Amino acid sequence: MCLVRAFVAVDLPEEFNSKIAQIQSKFDEFKFKFVDPDIVHITLEFLGEVPGEQIGDISKALDEVTCSPFKVSLKGLGVFPKPKFAKVIWIGCEGNFEELHRMIETSLSPFGFTKDHRDFSAHATLARIKYLPKKKKEDFFHLLEELKDIDLGTMQVDAIRLKKSTLTPDGPVYETLHEVRLK
Repeated sequence: MCLVRAFVAVDLPEEFNSKIAQIQSKFDEFKFKFVDPDIVHITLEFLGEVPGEQIGDISKALDEVTCSPFKVSLKGLGVFPKPKFAKVIWIGCEGNFEELHRMIETSLSPFGFTKDHRDFSAHATLARIKYLPKKKKEDFFHLLEELKDIDLGTMQVDAIRLKKSTLTPDGPVYETLHEVRLK
């Protein structure tokens, strides 16, 4: 049985790549693991390792999602879980994501994927933090404060994509397995 590491996401338009790279460059001195701007996305549902033969059925289930396209604002820089213990730097995404997320979870419920019990928070991951030296924490907090209200602009969400993630030493490689146009 072939397993596929899969997730459902919204891709960001290419026009945001340079803005994302600019934000990331402000954190260069910290040596964080940056997400390639070309693959920054909004994860709606992480499915984990799924049997390859289920991909067709998962795709059909996602075709049942009936959400109208909507506008999204990409703004606000933040971290998970909290600044003192930051592990992820993200840009916030404001739009109709709660409804879309709920519809995706409902359509995929027959597959028994583990539900995330945390509240859904739409975001696009920009960097992962493995280590932050104590002597650099003050600079890091200052930079977070400076960028907390950053506004990258707006985009239209008109599709969701079932993606395959292949982990490599150079970072993940994503492949779109199925696209659902919102209508």
